[in-house]
Amino acid sequence: MKSRSLLFIIAALVFIKLAAPSLLGAQEHPHYKLIDLGTLNGPQSYVYIQSNYAPVLNDQGTVAGWADTSIYSDPFSPYCFNQDCYVSHAFESSNGTPSDLGALSSGVSSAASWISANGLIAGWSENGSTDPSFPVPGIPVTHAVLWKDSVITDLQTLKDGYQSVGLAVNNRGQVVGAADNGTDDSNPMSSDYYGWVTQTRAFLWDPQDDVMQDLGTLPGGTDAVALLINNREPPQIVGVSYTSSAPSAYCANLGASLTTGAFLYEDGKMKNIGSFGGTCTFPTDLNDQGQIVGLSTLKGDKYQHAFFWENDSGTPKFHELPNAIGGKNSAAIQMNNDGVAVGWVSTSTGLLPQVAALWKDREMKLLGSVDGDLCSDADSINSKGQVVGFSAPACDYGQERAFLWENGSLADLNTLIPPDSTLYLTTPVTINDRGEIAGVGLDSSGNQHAFLLIPCSHDDDACQDAAGYPAFRPVPANNQNAVRGIFRAVSRSANEISPLNTSAAGSADMTERTLAVDESANKTGDALPELSDALDAGVSRFETARKCGYTGMPCYLPKEYGRCCPGLKCVFHGGSTRAGYACEK
Repeated sequence: MKSRSLLFIIAALVFIKLAAPSLLGAQEHPHYKLIDLGTLNGPQSYVYIQSNYAPVLNDQGTVAGWADTSIYSDPFSPYCFNQDCYVSHAFESSNGTPSDLGALSSGVSSAASWISANGLIAGWSENGSTDPSFPVPGIPVTHAVLWKDSVITDLQTLKDGYQSVGLAVNNRGQVVGAADNGTDDSNPMSSDYYGWVTQTRAFLWDPQDDVMQDLGTLPGGTDAVALLINNREPPQIVGVSYTSSAPSAYCANLGASLTTGAFLYEDGKMKNIGSFGGTCTFPTDLNDQGQIVGLSTLKGDKYQHAFFWENDSGTPKFHELPNAIGGKNSAAIQMNNDGVAVGWVSTSTGLLPQVAALWKDREMKLLGSVDGDLCSDADSINSKGQVVGFSAPACDYGQERAFLWENGSLADLNTLIPPDSTLYLTTPVTINDRGEIAGVGLDSSGNQHAFLLIPCSHDDDACQDAAGYPAFRPVPANNQNAVRGIFRAVSRSANEISPLNTSAAGSADMTERTLAVDESANKTGDALPELSDALDAGVSRFETARKCGYTGMPCYLPKEYGRCCPGLKCVFHGGSTRAGYACEK
């Protein structure tokens, strides 16, 4: 405990030096009314936490997600829809209470992944049948679906395929996502999260013709997934595609085992938007101006940098978003329609491995973290420049806490809600232009619930009473139950150092980190006993968190990559990974 405390003290001191404007320029933040969206008579509720940005709240204040019903257990157990094996249904909430959106068949589960500005909801639903293409019997079939005015539409799947998922929808009801085409594939792009054993293809479904269109792949690739669609006419679609059959250890650690590029599909054509020379490029957001952000690895795949793509006066440009504090890694996660992006950057020291950041006109601003936490990540920004994200004392993100940043000042969102609130806020996902925030938190029993925060009005005395922390602080679980998307959370610290890094170069990088830590610590004047041991332990914990999986995380035993943390074992059980292997006690 002594070494851990020492590490946090030093981290806080160095962090203040790095981010003094954010921490010392504190100002009054709005207080919020917390609406616990509850469940559908089960224990938990969820919102979709993708690797790329996926709005779960629109400007009308409607939240989309899914929630456990009272039905236990899942009829497809052990291949359960959620890890708790309750049947769950998609919901929408426009009045503080979730409205059950149902599923394609009685007794099966559904989930919402995206809500458009005019209230259309994309997602997927089981249809009650099982997939005969699997070598293991009993795997449920899921279809992409669209909800309009609470009515569900089955978008079906591609010819000869069985599975599909809807990942995004625009205001015209055009849905994009992933579907299998029935062709056997030794490296299906979706296998890590849905367990499909056939080729995965990006699709567009248009309500005008009610047909799922295969968008193809980039040259050299066999698989693709469409992640994003905007409201332009015709729409632009962005996603990821294999570009060759060459294996990529970096991509494998993100959920796609071959060399992967980002695509833009427009005017009936798919094109590669570019890269920084590595084997992995992932887009994370697309705005209505046609601008794209994400991350791309450098040649050699040792590091990843945030990118910003735009078509400037007819000339496509793939820009690097700078890391102004000297770190070697970064990722942009979301941007508003003004092109202001948020995400995270690594630092030049091992004390603060990852810090939330904002880029405006491709100039970086450091946002900081809560109470000197080691790692933070910004995930959503609205048109007013308000940012939400999460912060954690350790970089495994096992104890997330939600934050709000605005006008140079960052605050723990748990300090801006009434002290008797029913939830501890861990993961905000979307902040809309009214300043409302949706995400997930934990109740006093550790169950996950979706929430909505509404800024207080001046005449709401009860809402204003938010001084201090909530009456209870449940210990967040190491693994949140919300599905984190078709790909691993590339925005998280799993990528801080090159994945699967066991090379001599990796050892050299670790030495470089340790020296940087020691040098920074010496500048603080804290020549304390056991300083070196404390710092080494801190970096070691970070490395261990990066390389192993916590409870519920995929472990990919059949593919022999990915391993469970000490005390856990790799077990085949399905769960939210869909017929996959997960770490369990």
